[in-house]
Amino acid sequence: MPVVRRFAYFDHAAVGPLPEPSRRAVAQWLTEATELGDTVWPRWNGQLEQARRHAAELMGAELDEIALIPNTTAGINYIAQGFPWQAGDNVVTLANEFPSNAYPWLNLAAQGVQTRLVDVPGGLVDLNRLEEAIDERTRLLSLSWIGYASGYRIDLDEVAQLCQRKNIFFFLDAIQGLGVFPIDVRRTKVDFLAADGHKWLLGPEGAGLMFMRREHLDFIRPAHVGWNSVQRPYEFDRIAFNIKQSAARYEGGAANMGGQIALAQSLGLLRELGVSPQASPVANDILAIAEHARQQLARCGARLLSPNEPGHTSGIVTFAIPGTEPTQLREKLLAAEVVVSCRGGGVRISLHGYNNAEDIARMIAVIEASSRD
Repeated sequence: MPVVRRFAYFDHAAVGPLPEPSRRAVAQWLTEATELGDTVWPRWNGQLEQARRHAAELMGAELDEIALIPNTTAGINYIAQGFPWQAGDNVVTLANEFPSNAYPWLNLAAQGVQTRLVDVPGGLVDLNRLEEAIDERTRLLSLSWIGYASGYRIDLDEVAQLCQRKNIFFFLDAIQGLGVFPIDVRRTKVDFLAADGHKWLLGPEGAGLMFMRREHLDFIRPAHVGWNSVQRPYEFDRIAFNIKQSAARYEGGAANMGGQIALAQSLGLLRELGVSPQASPVANDILAIAEHARQQLARCGARLLSPNEPGHTSGIVTFAIPGTEPTQLREKLLAAEVVVSCRGGGVRISLHGYNNAEDIARMIAVIEASSRD
């Protein structure tokens, strides 16, 4: 991770830096796009298929259940706009969701679909509250795997079982968890999943992926289609709307070649590091360094805003320093080349597996100096 030469980088919940293999892939693509044009397009397309294979391997999916998409928002909208709603139906989600997991559902109001926002006191997701919000007209539950501000990680198995009991669909906004924490979609019945690559997956912005369980392909209407949505996409002079029998039907137009090629390298790196549907050494490292950060923050008087529930922690830790405005502290940290964000009423750090105790010490030194000012 070249970023470590300068920064203690704690901002993967916003936009993560690229690893060296992904940088090299983008540089090569840029040179080829400049000097060779589309003469090497077939090879680029093959690299996109590598991204699809890595993504499928990461979550235990089949190749035909993966679509390469622009971002998480696009994936949520593909489901929201393609679902066969009826007036009076409802969707359940959380009141503290990132806007991308609220607005596409709220946008369904014109179709007579209600979006129910469940309160999350203290950042703790209460399955009982979710269950109380579900009734006979609920069609889908949409949740973030990890809260972008709180860092609270839901138990995927418990939520999936709730959805099965209630006979509703489960959409997972996986952007804050995929690439770090294991998920096996063959074992855990997530119906739909979307994630952009620019956070924990170590990819660039605008290159993401979507999982759609195979049996739902013909249930969800593909509302956004193009030349690449059909089974014989390169026969441009033949108009025959025979749609692909795979999630790739959502890849209707030109791909973000540079971005998806970089994502393929990032996904491959995570696979090499041992991230699989069953286990993740990277998650173990992240949880360990996050716990170290909590201890050091508490030692210097920080008030921890993120829940610290066993089994529900993540690489996101939000805190406040009494008497210090979060934005002012963020500016002081950035001046010392420590990168954080302000979220959830405090300062948010989001740590990846390459962060270490020295990085935390750099942050703590700035906080202690600020407290003395």
